[in-house]
Amino acid sequence: MASAFSLHFPFSFPSSSSHPSFPKLPLNPSIVTLSATSSRFRHVHHSRRSRIPAASIAVDSPSTSKSDGIENSPKPLLEVKDLTAVIAESKRKILHGINLVIYEGEVHAVMGKNGSGKSTFSKVLAGHPDYEVTGGSVVFKGENLLDMDPEERSHAGLFMSFQAPVEIPGVSNIDFLRMSYNARRTKQGLKELGPIEFYGFLSPKLAAVNIDTSFLDRNVNEGFSGGEKKRNEILQLAVLEADMAILDEIDSGLDVDALQDVAKAVNSLSTPKNSVLMITHYRRLLDFIKPKYVHIMEDGRIIKTGDVSLAKQLEKEGYKAVSAV
Repeated sequence: MASAFSLHFPFSFPSSSSHPSFPKLPLNPSIVTLSATSSRFRHVHHSRRSRIPAASIAVDSPSTSKSDGIENSPKPLLEVKDLTAVIAESKRKILHGINLVIYEGEVHAVMGKNGSGKSTFSKVLAGHPDYEVTGGSVVFKGENLLDMDPEERSHAGLFMSFQAPVEIPGVSNIDFLRMSYNARRTKQGLKELGPIEFYGFLSPKLAAVNIDTSFLDRNVNEGFSGGEKKRNEILQLAVLEADMAILDEIDSGLDVDALQDVAKAVNSLSTPKNSVLMITHYRRLLDFIKPKYVHIMEDGRIIKTGDVSLAKQLEKEGYKAVSAV
């Protein structure tokens, strides 16, 4: 029913079961969301606005693991401790205690076999209503992420790119981007940008991710190739200037040339203050976006953490070489 939806920016989670005729939209900025009641991310265990200690399994940055008294040292951006979650409808447990700490300026990669919980983890971080947190805590920029609605998480600086971005007929890219950006400005107490001002802001972003201005007049992802869709997602990331980007298999379905273009766009947005969490099956992505740490997931938990050599070991020996069993 149309009345169940309302205009809202950014994150949205249309209900695929209750509204089968409505297109399922990506988690990054969108033009519709569920009503406040149904879009509320449900969780059982939480502590309001509390900080948590660094998880023991996570590998801290050497420059930040010791107290060196330098004010400009990177700070923890995302802290996940003992996170457990179930599928909301069936109550089947998917995440079995994830521990992870990501500092400012770091790139992390999560790898694992199908069904290991990688994509579920990313969706839980974004606040997808299909999943219910049953334990643990998640702190983002010093705030309890689990207390935030999906759109609040986006306004706070969290961005998620999906494996298969969908088309949104009738909505031009430039309108989509401007409304999404202005929604975040409004949340920050800033004045919205008009069309001319926004175009001035947008132009260098287009150049940074190598997207032609003709993209702006096209409907969101409509008729786009796989590579164009992924680059369009990265343009959205650039416009929102997110602090944490969760990239769920951005290499999926891309040939080498398209992958290089997307990776170059992601790398161009890197700063000492923002971070990236990549989810992938393949080492080839790590050749273009180089992570500081690689984490292996199995049965809903991180079982091993290392550098990029861990991904090389996987490629050579398979997951049996690092399995917890």
